[in-house]
Amino acid sequence: MTKTDVLIVGAGPTGLVLALWLAKLGVKVRIVDKTAESGTTSRALAVQARTLELYRQVDLTEEVIAKGRQVPAVNLWVKGEAAARVAFGSVGSDLTPYPFLHIFPQDEHERLLIERLGVLGVAVERRTELIGFRQGNDRVIARLRVPDGRELEHAAVYIAGCDGARSIVRETIGSGFPGGTYRQVFYVADVDAAGPAVNGELHIDLDEADFLGVFPLAGLGKARLIGTVRDERAADAGKLTFGDVSDRAITHLKVEVKKVNWFSTYHVHHRVTGHFREGRAFLLGDAAHIHSPAGGQGMNTGIGDAINLAWKLAAVVAGRAGDNLLDSYEAERIGFARRLVATTDRVFSFATAEGRIADILRTRIAPLLIPRVAAFGAVREYLFRTVSQVMLNYRGGPLSRGTAGHVQGGDRLPWVRIDGADNFASLASMDWQVHVYGSPGIELTAWCRDHDVPLHIFGWRSEYEAAGLARDALYLLRPDSYVALADGAATPDALARYFHDLGIRPATRARSQPD
Repeated sequence: MTKTDVLIVGAGPTGLVLALWLAKLGVKVRIVDKTAESGTTSRALAVQARTLELYRQVDLTEEVIAKGRQVPAVNLWVKGEAAARVAFGSVGSDLTPYPFLHIFPQDEHERLLIERLGVLGVAVERRTELIGFRQGNDRVIARLRVPDGRELEHAAVYIAGCDGARSIVRETIGSGFPGGTYRQVFYVADVDAAGPAVNGELHIDLDEADFLGVFPLAGLGKARLIGTVRDERAADAGKLTFGDVSDRAITHLKVEVKKVNWFSTYHVHHRVTGHFREGRAFLLGDAAHIHSPAGGQGMNTGIGDAINLAWKLAAVVAGRAGDNLLDSYEAERIGFARRLVATTDRVFSFATAEGRIADILRTRIAPLLIPRVAAFGAVREYLFRTVSQVMLNYRGGPLSRGTAGHVQGGDRLPWVRIDGADNFASLASMDWQVHVYGSPGIELTAWCRDHDVPLHIFGWRSEYEAAGLARDALYLLRPDSYVALADGAATPDALARYFHDLGIRPATRARSQPD
């Protein structure tokens, strides 16, 4: 019987990111997928700012940016004309190094992740299907059907279900998948096109209850059309062709389609499983939560699941924390998933609502109201923080302690750029680490040295105060870069109590990231 620390089922972005983080942290992983090859087409496009920030930990950010396309603004169309434009850059430039929506199609994204895994000696095992598994006191025994048709057993300390909406892992643990299915049928078309809506920005048509958006892709004249149909055509979605839905894009958004490179239809659900963990089994990404594509949140949320879980699994497997640390995965992620599903459902329902009042709201009121509301800096910042996921936090969670300045345990560390450098550089490592903005005390410095916890000191500047950081306070950062502890007194006793109470022993980069 073969053995690993973690068996990952499913090689979409969520499973691949989990495998990459675990491999970088020295965990032995096996990742299997029942498909014969990685996807050559995809629906997920958006890589949000928070994902780009976290990708710095594995040196992925620059390549993702280079291979994708930055979207500077969204345009709302009514009656064949652009009625409103909201720019991104002016909103988030003081919040994140990546104040834009970034387009990087899922199939290309997966190929890049697979390539990086290969460098670490990890390969996706294709045409390998999970049949089922049973849990023991100290391991999981999974039954796998391998490419030659044989069924073999594999032992792992933990199993991670990244196997999508029809997850076998979820079915096996019986956590359910309550929610519903939108009656509309979604279609996706990758096209070569021209026209005012093919200018590198995002364009959305508000005219009808059928959603329609034009998303820019890398390359001149490359675009993706995403829309819905809700009339009698939706009853036989499998027979729909681009010709059945193309007229609206051509007439409403003035898109001149020169070539259709790919067309597909699909149904969308809004569901969240009852539990993200059952014993030694975990659910991530679409296996745990699915929702409408409004806001481009799905893939990013799955990636966030993976990074949240990876460092915890690594700590437990290495004996640096007890198994109870893994309970914090569900505690921190399930609430966000539920809120996300509810929010995207409301947005999608507004965009697709039928009736005269709904039409008036979309075509007359929204184009007038949105630019005026967006003119307020606080509104623009709130919207950007929400969509980019930089507002996501774990306040009140089981691993979060204290407050210093405006920063609380569980927050994303505020980003501050001064003199061409930023305070996120040290976050590229997957360490527990301490930040002090100002001057650390002698005792704190000695404690960090004696316990092998990196201490990063930033000379005090008014920019740090403006970002909400407190002078001379300590901020303990988790390996996924979120604030674990904020302590205004900056005492080593606060650090000692934190690690003691949670039963965690921090590890240095040398231990957690072997060559």
